[in-house]
Amino acid sequence: MKAARLVVLAVAIGAGGIAALLAGRSEKPPEPQAAAPAKPETIDILVARSDIALGQTVSPGEIQWQAWPASAATGNFIRKPDRPGAIEDLSGYIARVPFVAGEPIRDAKLVNAKGSGFMAAILPTGMRAMSIQISPETGAGGFILPNDRVDVVMSRRGNDKAAEANGSETVLSNIRVLAIDQNVEEKNGQKVVIGKTATLELTPVQVETLTMSQQIGTLSLSLRSITDASESAPTKDTRRGGVNIVRFGVGTVTTPR
Repeated sequence: MKAARLVVLAVAIGAGGIAALLAGRSEKPPEPQAAAPAKPETIDILVARSDIALGQTVSPGEIQWQAWPASAATGNFIRKPDRPGAIEDLSGYIARVPFVAGEPIRDAKLVNAKGSGFMAAILPTGMRAMSIQISPETGAGGFILPNDRVDVVMSRRGNDKAAEANGSETVLSNIRVLAIDQNVEEKNGQKVVIGKTATLELTPVQVETLTMSQQIGTLSLSLRSITDASESAPTKDTRRGGVNIVRFGVGTVTTPR
């Protein structure tokens, strides 16, 4: 009996060893752990700490350094290694366009007024600012706001014989409104600005056209949709023989250059 038991025990141990060996071979080898993603290289650039309005003078408390992916920090951004004193250097500059909090600061969007008024500071190079009188009837009921785009429409005065034949026509198209009275931006949730004057951004030639149009008839502003504000119409004025020739319907007015 003892011999039989020993044989059975030996067979059981052998079967257990074989089963353990087979189970070990069936186990999948551990998968290699994925390497942790490399941390992107960053660089400090100058951004707006809070919203900065059009025409606002920038103070040191409104701009700050912020880490930015180095690959996305283009040459237009102000980078701390290149200009470590930029916060102090840009203090007193005027914003030519609005900034939102967190937006990178760019030199092209700021200007050093050097004592000039903010309107002269925000005008792009080569452009002029000119104001015309408006009313609720000629200013789209007050729904025109600064930075909107408008067409300038001239209606001939009643004493002009050509008025009956020509009525009204657009003399300038896709013109940017710089200000309504002295409001250069929408403030405090204001949706309508009822003003008496509108200041427009014009080229020198457009200034001459608008000046002559004021003498001929009554001017109105036609508000353009945001979707077609980038479209422009053919110009109404040309230059010939040392004079500006401004055409209105069948009439032609010449002014010295």
